[in-house]
Formats: sequence, C-alpha cells, structure tokens
Amino acid sequence: MFRLVHLTDPHVGPLPRPRLRELLGKRITGYVNWRRGRKHAHDMALLANLVADVRTQRPDHIACTGDVCNIGLASEWPTSRVFLEALGPAEAVSFVPGNHDAYVPGALEGLLAAIAPFVRDDAGGPIRFPYLRRRGAVALVGLSSAVPTAPLVASGRLGKTQMALAEGMLTRLGEEGAFRCVMVHHPPHRAGAPPGRNLTDARAFEAMIARTGAELILHGHNHIGSVATIPGPKGPVPVVGAPSASALGGAIVHRAEYFIYDIDGEPGAYTVTAERRGLSADGSLGPLGKLFLTV
Repeated sequence: MFRLVHLTDPHVGPLPRPRLRELLGKRITGYVNWRRGRKHAHDMALLANLVADVRTQRPDHIACTGDVCNIGLASEWPTSRVFLEALGPAEAVSFVPGNHDAYVPGALEGLLAAIAPFVRDDAGGPIRFPYLRRRGAVALVGLSSAVPTAPLVASGRLGKTQMALAEGMLTRLGEEGAFRCVMVHHPPHRAGAPPGRNLTDARAFEAMIARTGAELILHGHNHIGSVATIPGPKGPVPVVGAPSASALGGAIVHRAEYFIYDIDGEPGAYTVTAERRGLSADGSLGPLGKLFLTV
C-alpha cells in the first residue's frame, strides 16, 4: 500500500512588509486584500498544527498543489522553502505552483529557484513542467497552471507545449500500468471555477484526459473540498480539490483540511481509500470522514 497526502493553498505568512517599489502594479491590490481579510483567514499556528498532524499519518509522499506565497514577494520565497521542508525531505514532497506564486512576472521563477528540490523531475536537470516522480507503482505528474494575470484575475493556463508533453507522459505511464496521479493548482475541468478564476484551457485538458486517462487528479485554488470526474478512455477519472491547509473558516466548507489516499492493488485493478482530516467545529484536528472515489 502507498499512502499519499494532499494539501494545498497554505498561503504561508506572515506577509513580510514590502518596499514601496514592490507594490507597483498588481501587488498593491493583493497587499490591500491581505491586510483587510486574508491575513485573518489564514492562521499559521493552525497550519503548523496541521503539518504536525500530517506527519503522524506517516505518508509515503505528500503533494502540495500551490499557493505557498501571497503576493509573490522575494522575501516570501525562503519562508516557502521552510514550509516545504517542514513537510518532509524533497524526495517525499512534490509541489506544483499556484496563481499567488506567479503573482507578477518573475515571481514564479524566483520561487522555483528557491524550492528547486521539491519541483525537480526524477531525471534531474533544469526545472520544467510537466515533471515526473516515480514511487513504485505510483507516478506523480506535476503540472504548472501558474501564470501572471491582471489585477482581480486569478485564472491559470497550461499551454499547448506543456499539454502535449503531459499527454505523451501519461500515455507512456498508462502503457506501463502505473497509477497516474496528476497534480495541478487550478481545477482542471470546465465546471471547476468561474471565468476569471478558471483554467482557461480546461476544455483541452479534458480532451487530453479523454485520450490518455489517469487514475487521480488533485488540485487546489477554490479553498473548498470537492469531488468531480472527467471522462477517461476506460471510465471517469476522479478530480479532487482540497480546502486551504491554513483556513480558519467561518463556514464548514472553508475550514483547514488535508486528504489521505491509501493506494493499493495492481495495474488494471487499483483501489483507493480516501480520508479527510482537518479542523473540526470544536477547534480540534482529526478525522472528518471518508471521500468516496471510484478508480
């Protein structure tokens, strides 16, 4: 059995005080939003406790699907690396970036350089997407939907080149009988998010999965838990979004959670048991019930 933990959107803080010149452009909007609300919605003590709870579950691997940063400041990159290192060693933690990690041009490149071991393909070499990490029968395929956007826009894009590379990778892995777990920040299906927050090439992604298939697709971005499906060549492929890992939440759907997947079986007959863990109404961290998936 292989145990995979998925968490997302930690929005690691506190946000360092930016220089005035760093607030030019889109960052000024994000900084104001953070000061007015986001800094109160994301609790770092809660995040630390959740990470400690993750470690008690003894996962074989951890997938983090983006938004370690808030407004893409250079001063956020070392803190992001510290957070990922707290999850575990780089060979046991895989990261894909989100829209807040690519908040302005140049931000994503700076972050990826700072956290390189957590986004590097097993084959080594330069950082690129998609990347592949094989852990026995489980193949973790990391995609980047993170692109800079205009103020008040939080959409993402994979692009034709990355999509074509992912299609080839997923096809080969399917032929090998691997359990293919795709990691991406934005909900990759057309109904996943409204315009301005969506993956703009979700239709093309759905068409690609219809040709190649996958066993599990994980995403973040919406800060709520969700389960959907995309048609694959041998049946529906589960698409699961997790809530923010640091959200205090005024509503139950916005409380911090992470998901555990126990993957078992063999090619053509994989099984997945999925569990939710996170913040309860009484403020404790613990089990919150099952996720019902068909793989």
